[in-house]
Parts: sequence; structure tokens; C-alpha cells
Amino acid sequence: MTTPTGSRIKITGIVQGVGFRPFVYNLAMRMKLKGWVRNTSAGVDIEVDGAESTLREFARRLRDEAPPLALIAALEVESCPSNGFTIFEILHSEPVPGAFQPISPDVSICDDCLRELFDPTDARYLYPFINCTNCGPRFSIIQDIPYDRPQTTMAPFAMCETCRAEYEDPADRRFHAQPVACPECGPQIWLESSLRRQTSNVMTQTQQLLTSGKILAIKGLGGFHLACDATNAAAVKELRHRKLRVDKPFALMMPDLATVEKHCLVDEAERELLTSRQRPIVLLERRPDSPIAEVIAPGQNNLGVMLPYTPLHYLLFENLQIAKEQSLPSPHFPLSALVMTSGNLSEEPIAYTNEDARQRLSDLADAFLMHNREIHVRCDDSVYRVRSGKWEVKSNKTSPLPTSHYPLRRSRGYAPFPIILPHAVPPILATGPELKNTFCLAKDRYAFLSHHIGDMENYETLQSFEQGIEHFERLFHIRPEAIACDLHPNYLATRYALERAERENLPFINIQHHHAHIAACMADNGLDGDEPVIGVSFDGTGYGDDSAIWGGEFLIAGYSGYQRYAHLAYTPLPGGDKAVREPWRMALSWLHTAEIAWEDDLAPVQWAASNNQYSVSSLQSPVAVLQHQLTRGINAPPTSSAGRLFDAVAALAGVRQMVNYEAQAAIEFENLADASSEDSYPFEHTSGQLDPSPMLLALIADLRAGAGIPAISAKFHNGLAQAITQICMAMRKEFNINKVALSGGVWQNMTLLEKSLSRLEKENFEVLIHNKVPANDGGLSLGQAMIAARLLVE
Repeated sequence: MTTPTGSRIKITGIVQGVGFRPFVYNLAMRMKLKGWVRNTSAGVDIEVDGAESTLREFARRLRDEAPPLALIAALEVESCPSNGFTIFEILHSEPVPGAFQPISPDVSICDDCLRELFDPTDARYLYPFINCTNCGPRFSIIQDIPYDRPQTTMAPFAMCETCRAEYEDPADRRFHAQPVACPECGPQIWLESSLRRQTSNVMTQTQQLLTSGKILAIKGLGGFHLACDATNAAAVKELRHRKLRVDKPFALMMPDLATVEKHCLVDEAERELLTSRQRPIVLLERRPDSPIAEVIAPGQNNLGVMLPYTPLHYLLFENLQIAKEQSLPSPHFPLSALVMTSGNLSEEPIAYTNEDARQRLSDLADAFLMHNREIHVRCDDSVYRVRSGKWEVKSNKTSPLPTSHYPLRRSRGYAPFPIILPHAVPPILATGPELKNTFCLAKDRYAFLSHHIGDMENYETLQSFEQGIEHFERLFHIRPEAIACDLHPNYLATRYALERAERENLPFINIQHHHAHIAACMADNGLDGDEPVIGVSFDGTGYGDDSAIWGGEFLIAGYSGYQRYAHLAYTPLPGGDKAVREPWRMALSWLHTAEIAWEDDLAPVQWAASNNQYSVSSLQSPVAVLQHQLTRGINAPPTSSAGRLFDAVAALAGVRQMVNYEAQAAIEFENLADASSEDSYPFEHTSGQLDPSPMLLALIADLRAGAGIPAISAKFHNGLAQAITQICMAMRKEFNINKVALSGGVWQNMTLLEKSLSRLEKENFEVLIHNKVPANDGGLSLGQAMIAARLLVE
């Protein structure tokens, strides 16, 4: 007879709110083990009695068979004498002072719940809040840990007898599912307008409003969406008018993959991403014959599409009247696509409380689809795209994402999923950038990157930023011992960091913007930072060590520091931020720097000459004013920005002289590129500078020879990719470094990314790109945290 022994097991990672305790319970029962399992503030603890060989098998299966939403960071097993347990049970949660553990992101509805949603015999038939242990809200409703119902916004909803029985039954799919509810005891929906509040036939009335061209504010998982019929051009134009969003693309929601494939070209990797439990918005190539209104994404070849991810979303697309009359799951609602854009006025944070929505969205929406499950943390939709995948990047084993998935905005479904760091770090707060802000709290081997905060340009977003930091610090029990921020002294995130550091007497570390970009890419790929990399950091704006505006940088970089090897040549940024909104200014600035005459046949000159309203003086033309500004250096700081070079070239090619959202000219210019062309424009690399003057001369010659924009765009992208490769080769030769990290917002340009990857791989470089955090400023705070951690210990 085998002598019983015991094991004490501690598990950390994402092991709460993902069905881990029920999994442990049922595994122990199948293996006839005795003991207990419980949640703590640090993770999950288990004590168990059994034969030694059985306990080893139990520990192995805990890791190998863990629930799909779980991520085990560490599993520690300690042998101990048998405790004489007679049963296996789930104990009440136990707080551990100072301990912390990761929290699951919100999860899209699972197949089992979706099947029950449309099963007329099920108690939760057509119930908009159906969920179970494997799906539903997590991060957006959690107020504190351990993750138990009293610590969530579901606390006000007392479970009925039926829900309580499921909740307490270890064999049930809803065992310890904290948001569990039903129509008898759970949250409810209603339709609200200035005239009345309707609680019956809510979804049917909502559908009728949408089909009639109305705009609705719909409360979802992490906030409100503004929705309308995506095939109704008049409704979409009205939404643009009300939201003050002139051209920036709207996101779409479609009912299923079959519908998506009617409107877009979808490959297998894109299908996988669309149907993943995160359900991000995925950028897809639009079919030419799609009836989606052109005003959804003017000047673009792609549509941003997501599938429904909550029960409420699925109900929006169902013909509920037919379903009720026939007592059968219905065919899809006739609407094939809905605009589902963030519920806010442009540049404001998304509305997430009912009262906030009433105050801020009443002029934007004709009616509100509300519910009474509170959202504790606002969380915008995530945005991803798929690389063509020809050049695979080595993946980190701790990453849940395939390397072909390329993040553009990391928020709902992903945050606050931690980035697992290559080594432990002290408690650090990194406050991130000004645009596309996220902050990062790091401790031990976890980096908790926040949900999308947005552009820190108003008080409302600053409030959201501060509230988010307070919530993360409380949730993860992290009290920072140092604060890192951007080098720019006037960013709101930098001011917050400085004021707090002074108030709490904490070390305050300024991090150069492009150094942080490269560090973020290194951390994204699991590098320990002991060896430097070649960093190519291309973006629109970043404050440089010399007080210039950087953005076209070639660095030798590690976490401990960097050397600026080369950069795009400086040119004036005439008018500062005004030049960002008016690409014609950058076009003429680059011609001025390259000593190329402003001839009347050039598109920027023609546009400026015919738009005198943009001149500061009615007596002078805009061209004359700009010439004076450049000659005298008035409000024209030097910049090496690659993003502004894209703007300049797009303006010269005649694509766009004014923009109304970030990178609009560059995006439209890329979309026009001839993908089959291998021709390129020349660049010159001398004295640590990448000079585009030869490219500009060749481009203008092509324009005058009648070349089309597709050929010009292709030659620009090919030429820049080749110049990047040549400089990297020179850096490798001088420093004997073979790793190249590509980071910064310009690397969202898939044409430049793929062409650069191809050329660098052919030269046998090991290329690092982002796969867990965005290449744009949304990933910057991770790099800030890693640099600060290294500087603190050196």
C-alpha cells in the first residue's frame, strides 16, 4: 500500500476569474485527491494529500490542462507530510498583505453561452448578460482583488436560487463565475430618449431605429458606442457631422464571418484574429463591390471590422420578432454591418457611465440603449492587423499572440494582461507619452500596460489617466518606488510624473522618446537588454536631447542607454503643430532645405496660392509668409521626423495638402502604392544623416514626366526601405551588432514594414518587431519602465 504524502502548491499568473479553482477541484476529484484550493491576493494556493506519483502527475496536469483563459507564470510545489484531509473543497479567498496577481481581460461570449442565448428552452434565452466561467466581463467590472463578486460591479445583484445553485455546483460551467446572472436576478436593458424610457421590446425597437437611419448610443462592455447603419451613407455622414470626425475611419461590427467575407478579403490568420476571444477590430482589405458606405473610410483600401463580443451585440443582429414567433434561432437581422465607433466627441475619453453618456452624448445620439451593470473601468476596443507573414519573427514562449498579429491599439480583450519581463524589476510607474497614451506599472517580472487612455490634450483625458493609475495601483498592490516619463517638459503625463515625484519624494527619470520606443520593442521580444541592438525608431514627434523634434532615428540602444548613430536630416517644422495638420508646409520646407525651387507647377505651391484664407496676412500669400518664416527661422524648430517626410512627399505627389487626423496623408499615400513595383528613389547617407534631397529631385522629375501616384508611392517606399537597410549594414559593420529593432508609429505602415523586413532578412539580420504592444506611442510606457528599471540598479 502506497503511503500518502502531501504537497503545497502556489500558482501565480492569470489564475483568477478564469475558472481555475473549478478546474483544480474537478481535476482533484477525478484523481481522487483530498485537500483544498483557494484564491489569494497573490494567486492560487493548493494543499493536497495523495500518493507521491499521483501528486507529481497532478502538478503536471495543473500546468498542461489549465483553462484556456489562464496563464500560469509560476507553479511552485513543496512537499509536506500528509494532512489527513478527507475531502477536497474550495475555501474562501484569503487576502495577502502586499501581494498582487494579474487580472483577466474582458472575454468575448463563448460558444456555449452563445448557443444558450438562442435556445428557446434555456432560462437565459435572449438574455443580454449571459456569461459563464469561460467568458464575459472581468477587467471592466473588477474593483479590487481577490476577484470575488462583492469586489465587482455585480455586487448589487443578489443571485436567485437557480443562479446560486449553478454558482455553487463544482460540476457546473458557472461554478464561481462571478458575473453570473439571469433575467430574474441580473442586470436589465432599456431604451431611452428625451421623450420616454422603454423597457419592453427594447431590442426590436433598437433595430427599428437603426434601420430608419437613426444614431444610437449603445452601452457595451467597456463603454458606449455610437452606432448607425453602415450601408446608410446619410446616417454615416450625419454621425461624422455630430461627432466632429471629418474623415477618420469608423470601426464596423458585422454579425459573422460569412458577412465579413462578403465585404472584405479575409485570410486564415485574419479569421483567427477576428474570432479570437479578444475580438479586436481587425483591419481588412475591402472588396470593391462592398455596399458599405464609402464615407466609412474615405481614401482607404481597408475597413476596420470586429465581430460581436457580447450577447447584447449578437441580439442587435438577430430578427427577434421571427425568433419569438417561431421559437427558433432566427436568421440574421437584415443589417449587414453597423458603425460601432467610440462614444465620445472627437478627442474626448469614451463615455462609460449612464449619467456621463446622457450629458456628453445627448447631442450626438437620437436614443440610448442603456443597462444597469456598472462599468468600473472604461476600455476602448483594441485594433490589430495581420502582417503578410512571409518573414516570421521569433516569438517569446510566454506570448499568447501569434507573431503575424500586429497590434495598433492594445485595450479591451488584452489589457491588463501583463507583459512577462525577461527579469525582475522594482516597482515602477511609467507615465507614457502625450499621444495614444498608455501608462505602465511594473513589478517583479510583470509589466501591466494600461488600457488605451488616448491623447493627453484635455482635462477629461487627464482625469481618466489619473483614475486609471489609481485603480491599477490598488488592483495590483503596486506602490511605485520611481516614476519614469517622457523627456518633453510640457506633456501632461510628464507634469503629472514630476509633481507626484516631488510630492512623494520619489526618483524621477526622464526617458528620451525614441530610446523608449526601442526598449519597448526589446521587452516585447523578451530581450534581457544585456546586449545592445540596432534601433530604427521612425515616428512623427519626439523630443530630442538637443531640443529638436526627432523622429527618423538610427540608434545603438539597450535598456541602460543609447547612442544616436544617424538620423533623417533636419528640416524646419514651420508653424510647429500647424505643419502637422498642413502637409503642404512640410513639402515646401523640405524643398527649401534641399534648395529646390518652389515652382508653380508643384501641387503644394498651387494649393497654397489658391488658399489665401490660410495666410496670416491678407496682403501676403501663404507661400510668401512661409518663405519668410523659413528664412528667418520664426516658429520653425528643426525636425528629423520620418512621419513629416511622409507628409511632405504625399503633398508633393498631390495626395493631400491638409489633414484632419493623424497620418492621414501618409496613409492615403501608402494605399495608392503599386505593390508590384520594385523601382526606388535614391537617398544619400553622409555624416550621420539620411538626406532625402536626391529622392525629392527624382520624385519631382517623375511628376513632370507624368508618372502616376502609384508608381511614385512605390518608389518612395522602396527607396526608404533600401536606405534603412544600407544604414543598418553600416552600423553592423562598425558595432558588430546583428539585431535590428523596428519601433515607432511609422512602422504601422505595412508597405514600409514588409519591404524593410524583406531587405533586412536578405542581409541576414535578426529583425525584432512588435507583437504584444503597439509600435506606436501606445507601447512607449513599457520601454520607459524597462529603461528606468535598469538605471535604478546601475
